[in-house]
Amino acid sequence: MASFELVEPPLLSRAEIDRADQVRKDPERLAAGWAQARVLPVDHRGRYPVTDRGALRWARAAEYGAEPVAGAVFLGVADCDLWAVRVDEVHEPVADPRTGAHLLSADEAGLLATALGVLNWHRTAQFSPVDGRPLDLVQGGWLRRDGGSGAEEYPRTDPAVIMLVHDGADRVLLGRQAVWPDRWFSTLAGFVEPGESLEQCVRREVFEEAGIRVHSPQYLGSQPWPFPRSLMLGFEALGDPAEPLTFRDGELGDAKWFHRDEVLEALAREDDWGADNPGSRLMLPGSVSIARSLITGWARAPRR
Repeated sequence: MASFELVEPPLLSRAEIDRADQVRKDPERLAAGWAQARVLPVDHRGRYPVTDRGALRWARAAEYGAEPVAGAVFLGVADCDLWAVRVDEVHEPVADPRTGAHLLSADEAGLLATALGVLNWHRTAQFSPVDGRPLDLVQGGWLRRDGGSGAEEYPRTDPAVIMLVHDGADRVLLGRQAVWPDRWFSTLAGFVEPGESLEQCVRREVFEEAGIRVHSPQYLGSQPWPFPRSLMLGFEALGDPAEPLTFRDGELGDAKWFHRDEVLEALAREDDWGADNPGSRLMLPGSVSIARSLITGWARAPRR
């Protein structure tokens, strides 16, 4: 059993949208719903149009033509059908998902994560991995099919673990990539390798990045992370602050054990990445990340 819980689900994991899988598989139904549908344009940098309050700003599907356009992704059904499409340019005002997603509702955040994940898959799955032939895009953008052999390719999601390492008391290990500004810290993370369980990946990644052995990994929650198409699986694990830190694989530029009180102070001051708080020693990842959910859940859990 985990020693703490997330205060609330991560931001990108709260949606309750109807993905309407049965509609994806019905070309006639998709075409019939297009005239009244709404479309979210997304540019090649992942930016999307917003209202003056930061909410998603949808376009009428009819502006794109009389039927679903090539490459569009069916996202689901609300009061009408919802689609996303990749465009070269998004007209101002626009937002970036890493810095603007916290202004979205739960369903909007989920729709954006879905749009980015599938559109990013489109970019790298245009050709057959077997013989290089172009693949047809069907089922509302959710399936690529070889017109000759009938072989099918589905959207790919890359599993990654993200872990909050603590000592079972009041200290937590946070790391900083070498390319980050000096005071930016976060939890450790890494991709799951073939033949590896999630728990094995937790132990391996911490050892490779920080050089310490951790134990008792426990699952806490997950979040889609469409940069480009990952699923972040959140864990806690126990480590010993007396064990020397060694940055074995070169991914970390620094790592430190922080006391719970210092983390709580950073949360209270809203010392987030990019904030103008020069007196802070610790800057935390923003609320869009499950890393922030893990840090907050641990820091605000009852003390042992």
